[in-house]
Amino acid sequence: MVTIREVARRAKVSVGTVSNVLAGLATVRPEMRKRVEQAMRELDYHPNQIARSLKTRSTKTLGTIISDITNPFYPQLVRGAEDAALAHGYLLITLNTDDNAERERQALSVLRARKVDGVLITVAPGEEYTHLQATIDSGLPLVALDRVPVGMAVDSVSTDSAQGTRMCMHHLLARGHRRIGLVTANVRIPTARARLEAFRAALLEAGVTPDEALIKCGDNRLDSGYRLSKELLLEAKPPTAVFAANGMMGFGVLKALRELGLRCPEDVALAVFDEVPFGDVLRPRLTVVAQPAYEMGRLGAELLIARIEGRESSPEPVQTRLSPELIVRESTAAREA
Repeated sequence: MVTIREVARRAKVSVGTVSNVLAGLATVRPEMRKRVEQAMRELDYHPNQIARSLKTRSTKTLGTIISDITNPFYPQLVRGAEDAALAHGYLLITLNTDDNAERERQALSVLRARKVDGVLITVAPGEEYTHLQATIDSGLPLVALDRVPVGMAVDSVSTDSAQGTRMCMHHLLARGHRRIGLVTANVRIPTARARLEAFRAALLEAGVTPDEALIKCGDNRLDSGYRLSKELLLEAKPPTAVFAANGMMGFGVLKALRELGLRCPEDVALAVFDEVPFGDVLRPRLTVVAQPAYEMGRLGAELLIARIEGRESSPEPVQTRLSPELIVRESTAAREA
């Protein structure tokens, strides 16, 4: 096995210089750094990170806990976090919770046992976050992504869900829709609750009394969107438009529309919170509230690393809220007079 001394001999530098290059110190002159990196490539040298972590007390590893990697929103978020992590020399480990609070606790325990340097998390549904607070109290930096735990002082990067919902509702109302159905996830999820509240508020502002029969709550999955929207569309007075509060549920609505032989947007308009894969090439092309998922993940990782490395030392939580974008396409249409 190649040692650090062999790398130093090949590069014609001291062992200390090689160590400084491995540590990413800026004090190493560029030409020396280039020689060391070339020697490592030629010798196929890979530093023992486990051994180094015992000395540096850093594993150069970040943990990411997300709801469901099969939901198209999360791969974009994780990709943003991973790109930022790699740029700073960190490895990213990703775990799923399936929106199960107990599985979230287990995932957090695993990451702490693995001695990760910090954690990014989209919290599972619930009102109790003692395991998250215990993690922060232990000194391990934690940043919440997308879903910000209510009543908890924690660093976060999220999208303004209420703003996105208002934009979409104003658009549907302007197109002449008054009976608008909502399919949304578990309202114990902070983002789902914010979208539901903004949905009701937008109707009231337009002088429309929300019809609770047109509001259906389930989970973030396609099957839930399909089942709930089918219930909506089979009502005696069905909605003229449906707002799906996340992308996977939006696919479920499309499935229900096609199964029932309803045309979109001629019979029922559809708008979706979240840009979905190929949303601009599906027929009809989907009107969406697009979240900057990649940027959310990237900024979250940058904030986490800044906390780890001491470049962000504010005693108050750093909370970044990004703006969504309404992209109007073919799936929403004005009601015929």
